This record gives sequence, structure tokens and C-alpha cells, in this order.
Amino acid sequence: ASHNGILFKGSNYLDLITKVDTVVMDKTGTLTKGVFEVQEVVTSNIDKNLFLELVAVLESNSSHPIAQAIVNYVKIANSKLKATTIEEISGYGMKGKVGDFEILAGNSKLLKKFNIPFDEEINSNDKTIVVVAINKQYEGYITISDTLKEDALKAISSLHKIPKIIEIVMLSGDKQAVVDTIANKLGIDKAIGNLLPEDKISEVEKLKAMGRTIAFIGDGINDAPVITIADVGMAMGGLGSDAAIETADVVIQTDQPSKIVTAIKIGNATNKIIWQNIWLALSVKILVLILGAWGMATMWEAVIADVGVALLAILNAVRIQKLKWN
Repeated sequence: ASHNGILFKGSNYLDLITKVDTVVMDKTGTLTKGVFEVQEVVTSNIDKNLFLELVAVLESNSSHPIAQAIVNYVKIANSKLKATTIEEISGYGMKGKVGDFEILAGNSKLLKKFNIPFDEEINSNDKTIVVVAINKQYEGYITISDTLKEDALKAISSLHKIPKIIEIVMLSGDKQAVVDTIANKLGIDKAIGNLLPEDKISEVEKLKAMGRTIAFIGDGINDAPVITIADVGMAMGGLGSDAAIETADVVIQTDQPSKIVTAIKIGNATNKIIWQNIWLALSVKILVLILGAWGMATMWEAVIADVGVALLAILNAVRIQKLKWN
């Protein structure tokens, strides 16, 4: 597994992954690259340059990929404005004061949380949107795009081919329209958007209550609680947050979603070889015991039944290193 860029934090997880029947995953950073670019800026009654500068100064205090995309787009190195009373509201966005302006920047739920009216039609847009309110008034939005990882389609297609997997679910804090677009492209069975971190936990707990064995794959700090409660918690180790990696049972060091399939295949192959070794050892020992009872087994047969079988089991286990997983 390590040779293939997958770190199992214990043999029990290598065993448990063979029992997984439902794969649940986050969207951003797991199925998509998490590398965002600003596509469109729409303002209401404010100068566009001032609008962008205010938002970028506030977002520069966040490490979220969407916030960084806005900062990279605006280039605020020469800005004289400073952000104060900054608050990052998990699952919503950013709140703070920039100069004399009180700024809210995040998803539409953020504006609803503070009872600020806005154009509800933007929720039907199939791109990620940062909605902005200035001094408690809706002032516009910024459209952000993300791209799927190269092997995302292959990963979902391969998961569907594993007989034990009965459902693939995507959970995201993004808008339902964005989530549905990604799910349709990839062929995901069920996709739920507009989720806060605690909502993701509730969705996974619902599945567990149905008797499912869950593997959850995420990368962000918001995914850490869900990773913890899943039967097998998996984290993207390249760009993933420290919290997600620390709480995960399995870490995919290459950030490739197709490695989820590889991890399951390695678990299944290991399980198969273990049972081959068990049956080999028991069969030979039982045979030698029977021969011994009839006086037909000598010391040499006893040695073969002990040391010889152990060597055969080791050689059979070494065979797994030669198997191909793609």
C-alpha cells in the first residue's frame, strides 16, 4: 500500500476496508483539484475595484482555497486597507471590518444567517459563488470555478465495478446546483449540497444507522469530525489539512481519488491471501495429525507441517507485491 502512495494506520483498517459497502466523499480537494480561479465579478451599486479590494483584504485572512483564489486575482499588496474584528464562520464564510466597511463574504447561507436579502436566483448558478454584503446590504457576487481531478471519473467508475459497493455518496458545503453538476458528470449515486460540517456528520450517521459500513474521504479541516466517525476515515495527504490527516485511518499521499479503489483492492487481496494461508496451514497439519495417528508420519513430516507450512505461507504472502492494481 505504501508503495502505491497509500498509508494504512493499522492492519485493522486494512481488514475493515474489505467490508465497506458505502463510499462517502467530500467534493472540493477530494474529487476536484481545489485550485480555484475567479471567472466573473458582478456588483450592484458599488465600484467594482473597491468591491474587489474590500473582499480580498478580508479573504486574505483565510487559508480556504476559494479565499486564496480571490486574493490571487485582486493582488492587494499595495492596499492601504486593513481588516479587523475578523471572524471565519465554519461552513458559511468570512465576517469582518475593512476600513470603515463591515463585510460579509461567503455562501448564500451567510447572508441568510444575518437576515440580509439578496437575489435568490444566484443559487441556481452551477458555479461556486461568493456572495458579498457591505454594511448589511447585498452588493454582488464573485463566481469561482474549480476543475475535476484527472482520475475522478475513473475512480467513480471503478468503485461502481466493485461488487460490495452498493452506493457512492458526495457531501458538500457547496450549492446543490454545483454539487448536482459534478455528480452527473461522474455518475455519483447521491449528492447532497448546502451542508455544514455538522450536517455531514448527520448524513453519515444516518447511513450507519441503516447498517452500512462507511468509508469517508475528505481533505479539509471541516472534514475531520466526519472522518473520525466513519468506519474507515480516509484523507487526501498532499493538500489535505493537518487535522484531516491526523484523524484519518488511511491517508492517500498522492491526492488521487483512484487510490480509493486501489486501497480496497489491496485490502481484498490481503484478506484473500490470509485465508489461503490459514486453510493451507490447517489442512496440512490435520493431514499430518491423521497420518501420525495411523503411525505413518515421521519427524520429517512433522517438521514440514510446522516450518515448511510457515515458509509456504510467507512465499504466498510475498506474491502480493507482484500484483498489479490498475
